[in-house]
Amino acid sequence: MTIAEDTRVPPCAEKPEAYLDERFQSPTVRTDVTLAEWEDLKQQRADVHRYCAGCPLLVDCLYRAVVEVDVYGYAACTTEADRRLIRRKLGIEIFQPSDSPFSAPRTGAGPIDHESVLALRQTYPTETCIQLAQRLGCSASTVKRHLRRARETQERLAPMQRRTPTVEEVLDCFDELESSRGA
Repeated sequence: MTIAEDTRVPPCAEKPEAYLDERFQSPTVRTDVTLAEWEDLKQQRADVHRYCAGCPLLVDCLYRAVVEVDVYGYAACTTEADRRLIRRKLGIEIFQPSDSPFSAPRTGAGPIDHESVLALRQTYPTETCIQLAQRLGCSASTVKRHLRRARETQERLAPMQRRTPTVEEVLDCFDELESSRGA
């Protein structure tokens, strides 16, 4: 008896740069880009969605990205905002410590004030982390680190009772999303 093993690589592992495109994380407004850029973005979203929807790991990937790990980028046909919405509907939260010993040292003009990052996010809620970083004169990872720290602090101050949803509950919430219908 021989065992056939599926050795296909998931599309997100084959083309990670497509799934990590920051334009998927903050909604791009049609008036902010040229028509050609808008069409390119729509096509890229459709392609990534189609690849993801056809992946045999979709259900497992969606469940893990919603319930177990706060994944960056586009995963399981969802953006980070989509997954936060699903978690909110299910009443769950994910705590991931952000204290990584592997973060790169800052080489800019000095440390960025945590409150400055939060105030700028409040002022420009639809801008990407890259745009906020350009305004502050720092890297996008610095902005992300400050936003993550604020989110984690807020989560620790108001902890919710942790319950683990079923796969069916996660899929039901996913089906309610606009993005689950295709791009």
